Amino acid sequence: MDQETQKYYDNYFDLFATEGWKEFITEMREVHENYRIEQIKDETELNRIKGERATLFRVLRFEDAIRRHYDLLMEKQQ
Repeated sequence: MDQETQKYYDNYFDLFATEGWKEFITEMREVHENYRIEQIKDETELNRIKGERATLFRVLRFEDAIRRHYDLLMEKQQ
């Protein structure tokens, strides 16, 4: 792995280790889990919520995706 790619991953790993990241993910998980189908008023709101949930889901899975990709790169190098 070249130095630029290693630095890319190191920056993310540093971010993931911070308390701020952990708090952010906790809050995003709470928002994601607090949507209630019963409270959706119409199709417009349903579509908005679907978009929000999709975005939140990507954020919540971001750290795992970065770590998995890094592990795959490391395996290819060996």
